[in-house]
Amino acid sequence: MSATSPVGPEIATMSFEDALSELERIVRGLEGGQQKLEDAIAAYERGAALRAHCEAKLAEADARVQAIVANADGSLGLKTES
Repeated sequence: MSATSPVGPEIATMSFEDALSELERIVRGLEGGQQKLEDAIAAYERGAALRAHCEAKLAEADARVQAIVANADGSLGLKTES
């Protein structure tokens, strides 16, 4: 196992799509059951961080979509705080 953490700061800068793709790759590797225990644990830790990152990105996107409203004239706008 390397001295650096598998949950690196680069996850914070990943796009949703890149994080999801890597998470899917990790899941396939873990399901294969061919990794050494230490490697599997490191992969699981990174996968958990990727999952949290993806959930945060989805929450951000949901908040942005929820902020969009249809105006009376049919145009789209943003909700204003009352």
